Amino acid sequence: MQVLIVEDKRSLAGHLGRALEDEGYSITLAYDGEEGLRLGRSDRFDLLILDVMLPRIDGFTIIRKLREDRLRTQTIILSARDSMSDVVQGLDAGADDYLTKPFALDVLLARMRAAARRVAERPPEILRAGDLLLRPQTWEFERAGRVEPLTRTEYALLETLVRRAGSIVPRQVLIHAGWGPDSDIGFESLYVFIRSLRAKITHPGEAEILHTVRGVGYTLRPDA
Repeated sequence: MQVLIVEDKRSLAGHLGRALEDEGYSITLAYDGEEGLRLGRSDRFDLLILDVMLPRIDGFTIIRKLREDRLRTQTIILSARDSMSDVVQGLDAGADDYLTKPFALDVLLARMRAAARRVAERPPEILRAGDLLLRPQTWEFERAGRVEPLTRTEYALLETLVRRAGSIVPRQVLIHAGWGPDSDIGFESLYVFIRSLRAKITHPGEAEILHTVRGVGYTLRPDA
């Protein structure tokens, strides 16, 4: 697995890089946001691990620009900024995961393994729920004549909801689908992704199809 680490603290970047190389990962280091964005755009990495507070270009901006370029590289934010608003901003920008410093290496490795599982090849069939079409090969959906891209995590969540359309999907099932069974992602982070999905799949004037079942989970009801 090719991993790009973007971290301006060289000692931390070096220590983390060596630890991941010992685990069998191939590591490339970048020490500022401008270099990180340039390397990230090369589309040769399977995973991007980056800080938020970087020289020249901050981590949130890097992720937004990569997503605007339709690059779906799995991205884990690794930052000392640990407020809920920071986590929400990072996930809204397009990050697939957010881990705060200080962190345990074992936890990061578990998150990386979950990311690796999410990039596994998916079946090529087009999934349908009412007027919503989901395209596994390109991680896109189509609705009302619109074709829009999804992040890998957004795709995993929406695929689970589409495959169980009409049924209530518990929150923990969605967390397992989006981040893997080893994840310690909370319901708050799941809510952020569901909110993003809802805004993407339902524009003003269109029928709302993604519904919250309070205290339980979510349901996709295309015929509601």
